[in-house]
Amino acid sequence: MSKNWAIAIGINRYDYLQPLNYAKRDAQLIQQFLRSEAGFEKIFFFTDDSPEIGGKSTRPTRANLRRVFLELFNQPFMGAGDNFWFFFSGHGMRHAERDYLMPSDGHPGDIAETAIPINFVTERLRRCGADNVVLILDACRSLGTRAGEGIGRQTAEEASQQGVISIFSCSPQEYSYEIEAFQQGAFTTALLEGLGVRGQCATVERLNQYLNFRVPEIVRQHNNGRQTPYIIAEPVNKSHLILVPRYATLADIATLKNDAYRAKDEGNLDLSEQLWIRVLAAASGTDIEAVRALQRIERLRWEGQVISPPPSRNTPDNSTKGTSTVEKNPLKTFQFETVTVDAQGNITNRRNCEAKYWVEDLGNGVTLEMVQIPGGTFMMGLPEGEAYLSEKPQHQVTVPEFFMGKYQVTQAQYQAVMGGNIFQKIIGNNNNNPANFKGEKRPVETVSWNDAVEFCQKLSQKTGKTYRLPSEAEWEYACRAGTTTPFYFGETITTDLANYRGTDWNYEGTLYPGNYDKGPKGQYREQTTDVGKFPPNSFGLYDMHGNVWEWCQDHWHDNYNGAPTNGSAWLNDNDNQSRRLLRGGSWGYLPVNCRIAYRLRYAADFRNYDVGFRVVLAFA
Repeated sequence: MSKNWAIAIGINRYDYLQPLNYAKRDAQLIQQFLRSEAGFEKIFFFTDDSPEIGGKSTRPTRANLRRVFLELFNQPFMGAGDNFWFFFSGHGMRHAERDYLMPSDGHPGDIAETAIPINFVTERLRRCGADNVVLILDACRSLGTRAGEGIGRQTAEEASQQGVISIFSCSPQEYSYEIEAFQQGAFTTALLEGLGVRGQCATVERLNQYLNFRVPEIVRQHNNGRQTPYIIAEPVNKSHLILVPRYATLADIATLKNDAYRAKDEGNLDLSEQLWIRVLAAASGTDIEAVRALQRIERLRWEGQVISPPPSRNTPDNSTKGTSTVEKNPLKTFQFETVTVDAQGNITNRRNCEAKYWVEDLGNGVTLEMVQIPGGTFMMGLPEGEAYLSEKPQHQVTVPEFFMGKYQVTQAQYQAVMGGNIFQKIIGNNNNNPANFKGEKRPVETVSWNDAVEFCQKLSQKTGKTYRLPSEAEWEYACRAGTTTPFYFGETITTDLANYRGTDWNYEGTLYPGNYDKGPKGQYREQTTDVGKFPPNSFGLYDMHGNVWEWCQDHWHDNYNGAPTNGSAWLNDNDNQSRRLLRGGSWGYLPVNCRIAYRLRYAADFRNYDVGFRVVLAFA
């Protein structure tokens, strides 16, 4: 799930400059569009009377805006497939061959000391880590003079070199017009039309075409003037990026795919990965071609290929700058003991096993161990007569090889990856360990599906690998580890082997047993335990039964009719709010709920102190 954040600034009242009429309203309308129609989660709004954030003023003075740029963009907090938009409506000026945005206290007689250079803005925006940064400037409003060149030329040159998509309201020697009949600027009127249902301009290219037609038309009709917007999007594939996925056509997606294949053929795996992630976002996560392409890219990286991107415009052809070598992670082997129990819970067999794994260094002594899960075919679900309706029909699934977390994600790992979100710091809330039962080696819990996905995105950004949640099929295949019994231990389970509720539960007059079938009752610990405390399955995975529920990628379906048979996640089209899958049971649930085949569902924003997750890394 991509992350979409923005800053919107609109200034009507200036201390030393001619006031504007509709700049604030333009920013408000952009904010509303991004939130309601484009699905942006965080929009930071700065205008003459915008509310405080964490007790700090959002009036767009030079000091306030510089503080945001310096604090907010101090370190990357986004990654591939993410979007950050910056919208500014107000005065802009050119001074000493540099382009400036004028804050509310900017002084035309001392521009260098009171205004904000636009190249400073673009440089800070690039630090966010998103591969798609959009700069929208309606900053050429008339100052009562037509002398000299307006802003745009320097900004366009530098933004294109940094890969920032730059959208200008007018050409450098023109001015933006405010349209009284619309109570808006001509540019913002056309921009919102083009991005919205009227224009349905999903891509940068189509939006550019719409603005070039519509803005001059509006200005001719209402002001008899001239205003020519333009967009700078380099390299050329930036023009094909999808700005509004809801309006993307099959042709738009096909063009992105061609760009992604071309980038891979040219050896630029990073760009290819970014483009495939955008294909996946435009297709609501259901494009199998994109999934397989991302898996192939991961395989290429894993095998240690030398990746040589095309030389940048500033790098001589014979330079080695920009060439990176991806080293193959050496696999290690670990030994462990598995146990098998009979129907009464007695251990009948102990077996020494081994598995391969590799270690991801998360920093500060925290590591993540990923176990190699061999590909194979298995029967998913249970046959008629043995299962709940949601666990039927039983069907054959073939799962490609992948890697899975040896343990559920721990609190130490969660904190190492999530870090201190800079937005949380600004509002005075920097608690990045949501767990109720504290302990570095305990699984993180009280995390939603959305939280788990964000963790995977940040982990991918941190490591350069593509981590994600397991598909439901991958999870069940990994848990079974070749078994066909209700538990990977055998016919039953005991609280010596897993952390679950081993005592009876009386709910509204109905007694639910704390044992499974003929197995014994046991403890009810009423909290999580350190990961790895109980015996693993024969793949070398710990705590696949109990401790905390584990989120999967999939949307909930009432049964397996129509389920994929290739191990991929089963997703609905355009349904980001639907319920998501959890597997494995938890410390607070009965043994029947900890069976391999048992399925649970909750909304993507649901949090509880028995819900966690583990991660996978997959490739074809």
